[in-house]
Amino acid sequence: MTRAALPRVVLRRVVRTLPVLLGIATLNFIILHLAPGDVVDVLAGESGASTPEYMAALRHEFGLDLPLYEQFLRYLTNLLQLHFGFSYRQNQPVLNLFIDRLPATLLLMLTAMALAIVIGTLLGMIAARRPHSWLDHGVSVLVLISYAVPSFWFGLMAIVVFSVHLHWLPSGGMVTIGANLSGPALLLDLTRHLVLPASTLAIFYLAVYARLVRGTLLQLHGAEFIRAARAKGAGEWRVAINHALRNVLAPLATMAGFQLASLLSGAVLVESVFSWPGLGRLAFDAILARDFNLLLGVLFISSVLVTLLNMGTDALCVLLDPRMERLA
Repeated sequence: MTRAALPRVVLRRVVRTLPVLLGIATLNFIILHLAPGDVVDVLAGESGASTPEYMAALRHEFGLDLPLYEQFLRYLTNLLQLHFGFSYRQNQPVLNLFIDRLPATLLLMLTAMALAIVIGTLLGMIAARRPHSWLDHGVSVLVLISYAVPSFWFGLMAIVVFSVHLHWLPSGGMVTIGANLSGPALLLDLTRHLVLPASTLAIFYLAVYARLVRGTLLQLHGAEFIRAARAKGAGEWRVAINHALRNVLAPLATMAGFQLASLLSGAVLVESVFSWPGLGRLAFDAILARDFNLLLGVLFISSVLVTLLNMGTDALCVLLDPRMERLA
């Protein structure tokens, strides 16, 4: 029954998603073209001296002199043909740039998600072990700080402490430039560069999982199967891990699916702070260069990825609980 429900859920989501993607593409195009300047202005500024005739020729070559509605229709036509534009600033197709940067962002996102789930679950279990104790209050304070303080501030402070003062970890980049490392040495170098940005990105989300696990475990505190496990002589940690934690997996997996989508947007600031060569840094550089073709492509493809993640989360919900089919 559950497997038969999955195609219906996916089909409904696809039908609902198409107008959403059209709205996203339209909104992105309008907002970006309301901003002053374009890539020709940036190229002219970098060259130091450009005549109005040369700038007009560039705009004609790039299609920026066309009426706005013609540019929009051309943009939609290209999207329907799965052509996401060309970056005149970097002289490459947008899709190629996106594919080149995607692995770095996925590595950062998945590492941050793993840290958030593991540490958040552990903190939630510790807090639920002795509710209203000093340990529970201490976890609550940590969670509140994680919610209240912006991620980029954590990142800057981490650079000051661990890079500037202690010299333990590098302050930016993905690998050491010019080191020409390979094998285990390259893996170790990549791990050292990954620690600070992944930890910074995970700080906010681990607070979410800590609260979720704590609340769910407290609700199960008086359940019959928990009392039966205790009556058999099982210790509290064994009861929490082998019995109660199983019931946390469903909401935990659902939350993780939605969090992966928001991690993509949160990676923009973190990648900019740590100079991580991912999609967030690519979008930030595109804004500075007024490379609207590149920015439109990155935003739209990222929206498609977020939509696919949400669809996967809905399918997972149906697998875990068939009653969710009517809500998906």
